[in-house]
Amino acid sequence: MPREDALAEAALPAAPDLAAAVGAWLRALRDERRLSARTLEAYGRDARQFLAFLAERFGQPAGVADFVGLAPADLRAFLARRRAEEIDGRSLQRALSALRSLARSIEREGGGAASALGAVRAPRAARRLPRPLPVADAKAVVTTAARQGDPREPWILARDAAVLALCYGAGLRIGEALSIKRRDAPTGAVEALTIVGKGAKTRRAPIIAPLRQAVEDYLKLCPYALKPDGPLFVGAKGGPLSPRIVQLAMQRLRGALGLPDSATPHALRHSFATHLLARGGDLRTIQELLGHASLSTTQVYTAVDGARLIAAYRAAHPRA
Repeated sequence: MPREDALAEAALPAAPDLAAAVGAWLRALRDERRLSARTLEAYGRDARQFLAFLAERFGQPAGVADFVGLAPADLRAFLARRRAEEIDGRSLQRALSALRSLARSIEREGGGAASALGAVRAPRAARRLPRPLPVADAKAVVTTAARQGDPREPWILARDAAVLALCYGAGLRIGEALSIKRRDAPTGAVEALTIVGKGAKTRRAPIIAPLRQAVEDYLKLCPYALKPDGPLFVGAKGGPLSPRIVQLAMQRLRGALGLPDSATPHALRHSFATHLLARGGDLRTIQELLGHASLSTTQVYTAVDGARLIAAYRAAHPRA
């Protein structure tokens, strides 16, 4: 569930009718489209920033009529302001996508069409390649041995290792790993786990022996009686584990192992895909394992693994 302040109309710098429209739009994205809490928070933030910009530009909070009557110059001025604040093209694309989604919601409710949003082209985003970890570093991150000397309790160290092991060993997003219920814990003879990913898309994630062992080690040490319908991974006080806690655990490991800032929990998912490709995995299979809707999304890993492709060319081509 998104944070309540992400849906709070009172927090929006807009006239009451537009604030209500934004609140209804976000609730529809949550309840009908079932977007993730992280995406909802990002969309809500984009809307607040745009509404604050309009209030400054118009000298008063904007209403639905103001939003519908926007000129292309208003949108370009907003994008230029964000560019000046060193916001990258990818984030600007998302903001424009959020505003277009809001405009469609307002039009469906009879508020009119904001034609200016269709007249402004989305800014280009620089292509960013995934930055996987080397195999040795990825293996070190998912073991408790790398945490020697850490003053935190052993069960917490085992928990962090198990969460990160799922990110690397099964290609899970951090939110997907933390969404696993206790009753679905990948232990014993479990060889695959059903995961609900982005867009409510379901996939089967393979569970190999080291992953089962990491989860079992955590469960042996966990001091809490975990409810079957409750989360598998819990925080220090027994409540749901926050993704931020796992990110901080990874940050500690970066210092201990001398890893770059790009070594994040999500980088372990990139490592999963890149290392599979390097060992001969085909793109279609990796696409299914990652839960990508489009093969083009998965193909980015071929650029990361360019060295392997060049070696294969040299070995196979008759003129190489």
